[in-house]
Amino acid sequence: MSILEVKDLKVSFDSIMGKVNAVKGVSFSVNEGEILGIVGESGSGKSVSSLAIMGLIDDRTGSIDSGEIIFDGKNLLELSEKELCKFRGDRISMIFQEPMTSLNPVVTVFKQLKEVYKIHMPEKIKDCRRELVALLSRLNIPDAEKILDKYPFELSGGLKQRIMIAMGMICKPDIIIADEPTTALDVTTQAEILDLLKEIKNENNSGIILITHDLGVIAEMAQRVAVMYFGNVVEECSVLEFFDNAKHPYSIDLLAAMPDNFDGRFRSIDGNVPNLYEKVQGCPYYKRCKMASKECLEKEPEMIEISKGHKVRCLKAKDLVREEVKNG
Repeated sequence: MSILEVKDLKVSFDSIMGKVNAVKGVSFSVNEGEILGIVGESGSGKSVSSLAIMGLIDDRTGSIDSGEIIFDGKNLLELSEKELCKFRGDRISMIFQEPMTSLNPVVTVFKQLKEVYKIHMPEKIKDCRRELVALLSRLNIPDAEKILDKYPFELSGGLKQRIMIAMGMICKPDIIIADEPTTALDVTTQAEILDLLKEIKNENNSGIILITHDLGVIAEMAQRVAVMYFGNVVEECSVLEFFDNAKHPYSIDLLAAMPDNFDGRFRSIDGNVPNLYEKVQGCPYYKRCKMASKECLEKEPEMIEISKGHKVRCLKAKDLVREEVKNG
C-alpha cells in the first residue's frame, strides 16, 4: 500500500538569469516497508524533489508550481507551515546529504536531539537523555553519554552521520528520506550505515526514499528504482528489472558505466546533462543517446507502462520491447 504519492510535482527557482525549472513533473510513490532508490546525475532534481516533500523549498527564491504530495490522505502542499510541522520530523523525516553542514557546530549534540522532543514529544522531554543514550548505543556509537555533550565539529564524519540518523529515528517516522547518507564515508562505515537503515525499515515498517549515485547501494538496498534525468523520472521499475532489463537508454548507459561492468576499459556517458537555463526541445537525452533519431529531437517523450510496474519515458521504448519479444 502506498504511504506517500508524489504526483506531477514541478519546482522552479528564480535567478539572475531568469526562472529555472528544476523539477518538471515528477511522479512516484513509496509503499510501507519499502525502499525506493532514486538515482541520476547531479542536477537531475533528486534532492530538490525530496526538499519539496519536506516543505523545505525556500520561498524567497523557489516555488512549487504545481503537483500533489499525498501523505496519509492529505496533500502536504495544501497545509499551512504550522500544520506541516506536525508531520515534518515526526512522521516524515530526512537524513540530509552533508551532516557536517546540517548540524549546528556551536550547539551540543544533546541540545540538537532534544529539540525533536521539544517540538514533537514534550511529554517525554524530562527523560529524553536516557532515551537518547539508548538510541545512540543502538546505532553503535561508543560512549554515547559523552558524545551527547560534544559539539559536531569534535566528531568524525561517520559519527555525525549516525547523529543525523538518530535525529530521524527518534519519532519512528512512517517515511524516511535518506539523501546520499553514505557520501564521503569509508567502505566499512558505509556498510554499517546501510545496515542501520535496513534495521529501521524492518523495525518500524517505514518507507525509505534512498537517494544515491551508487548503483551498488541500490542493488543491495532498494526494492524499486526511479531513474531521474533533467528534472524528471525517465524510468521506474523493480530493482531486479532495472539491473536485468533496463529499457531507457540513460539507464542502460548508467549500468554500462558501473565498475563491475569493466570489459578492458571503463565506460562513461559522452556529453553532459543540459544546462537548466537551456531550452530543450524533444527528449533531453537526445544529444547523448546512442538510439536517438530525428523524432526524438522533435517530440517530447511521455511516460508509458511497458509491462506491469515498469514505466519508461522514451519514444523507442515500445520498439525495444517488440524487438525483445521478436528475439525471445
